[in-house]
This record gives sequence, structure tokens and C-alpha cells, in this order.
Amino acid sequence: MEIGVIGLGRMGRIVVDRVLDAGHDVTAFDIDEEAVADVADAGATPADSIPDLAQRLGEDKRIWLMVPAGDPVDAALEELAPHLDGDDVVVDGGNSHFEDSVRRAEDTDAAYLDCGTSGGPAGAELGFSLMVGGPGWAYEELAPVFDAVATGPEGHDRMGAAGSGHYVKMVHNGVEYALMQAYGEGFELLANGRYDLDLETVARTWNNGAVIRSWLLELCEEAFREEGSDLGTVADHVAGGSTGTWTVQEALEQEVSVPLIYQALAERFDSRATDEKPGRFSRRLANRLRYGFGRHEVARREE
Repeated sequence: MEIGVIGLGRMGRIVVDRVLDAGHDVTAFDIDEEAVADVADAGATPADSIPDLAQRLGEDKRIWLMVPAGDPVDAALEELAPHLDGDDVVVDGGNSHFEDSVRRAEDTDAAYLDCGTSGGPAGAELGFSLMVGGPGWAYEELAPVFDAVATGPEGHDRMGAAGSGHYVKMVHNGVEYALMQAYGEGFELLANGRYDLDLETVARTWNNGAVIRSWLLELCEEAFREEGSDLGTVADHVAGGSTGTWTVQEALEQEVSVPLIYQALAERFDSRATDEKPGRFSRRLANRLRYGFGRHEVARREE
């Protein structure tokens, strides 16, 4: 299969590499010319603009967008619009709001698949978890590419109609916030409790057979191994929050109680308003965990 990829940042580059490794053809574009040159060296066909990419794909275009949510998605679609028809398929693999995805699906001539993507740059080797919304025929058409980008056939599925993929990913991120908060609070108690504990040892032991074992807990172990049980200079500052905010807003609209997700979101916001040093241990751990799965920059405090 031939697929066009627009957006060659950390996640877009992983999509290109995994699709190429699976034996498919890729035509790629990014506003960063160096990024385009790099994927050309890896075996992709370079394009010098979005219209150029569309023309190189010919009929029955299959295009994967991996650009930041919001205006960049709409800008890419606007450039693609003159080159698309109902036989084409566009995948939005970013963290778009589900209502934006519904609007785009209605406004785009091509079949539009909203694809929630989980796993982050750290999951590149194993593949991602993909939550896809949109027309069934388009999902089935792209299944070989989803197999390549995901962990395999079990790593992706069609969630439902337009918007459902990004809706499921939104709630996924809310759950992620709450899990990070729970681990953070538990380790904060251990760090300030009755015993002088090696938290890397605790995390490793929990991750071997315990009920609460998980990849996030593996990343806790990594954090303590690399930063120390006191988390060193990791600051009490947790970035991000858009998808968690969307989750809480949707819960209010649907009158569903999500107190754990709400509190985890509130802790993130509060971390940005405090000058306390070293600050809350739980939030410092959440800060470091975001690097673990997403390679987000670690905010650090001065010693």
C-alpha cells in the first residue's frame, strides 16, 4: 500500500518508520526540510508541499496527518481539499478534540478517520494503541497500515462513528491522569513515611506479580533509578492538561461523576501556581512520568 504522511515530528517519524518497515510505500511532507530529507534517506519519497504530496499519491489517496491538534489540522485539510474525493481516506492521528473531528468528517470530501494514538515515542519499538472512528470501509481499507503502526492487529480497532476514536482517546488520557496521580500519592507517602525506602526497589517489586503492576509503574521504577528516590531536581510542575480538561467538561455535560480525574487535573493546575520547593512529591513524579512515556521536557528546579 502507498500512504502519504504529513507531519514528521517525533510521532510522525515513528509512523513513517513502522510503515516502511512493514513493506509499504510512503510519501512524506513536513515544513521542516531537514525532517523530509531524513525520511527520504530512510526510504520514503519526499514531497515539497502538501499539494505535491497529493499529486504524487495519484488516485485513491491514503493520507495520515500527524500534525498538532487545532489550526494545523484545518490548514492541512484546506490545502488537501482540492485534491480529495470520496474514494480517498484521511487519518488524523493527533490529539484532536472529538467535536472538531466530527466537524472535519462532515466538511471533508474524503473519508475521515479520527485516530487516537497512545504509546508515545517511548512505545515506538512495540507499536501504538490506535482507537479509530469513522466509516467502516475506510478503516478496513487502512487495516494493513494500522497493523504496521500499532502493536499488530490486536493493537487497533474501530470504535464507531466519526469522532469516537478521539473521544475514546480523550477519556483514556483522563484515566492516565488519575493513574499517575494515584502512583504519585502512594510513592509520596512511602517517601515521607516511617521507613527509609529505596523506591526503585519498591517499584520493581510491585511490578513483578503485584495487582498494581503496569507500564506506568515501570516508568516510576525508571524515574527512581535515574533521578534517585528523592527525584533529585525534578520540579513540582506538571505540564499538559488539554485532554484531561476535555474529559472533565464532557463528564459535566453527561452528568457523570469523575472525581479522581478531576482531582488529578486540579493537581496539575495547582502545580503551576506554587512556588513551594521542593513541592509535592506526587506532582514531581507525574512530571517525570510524562517524560517516560511521551518524552516531554522535564521541568527542573534550581538546587
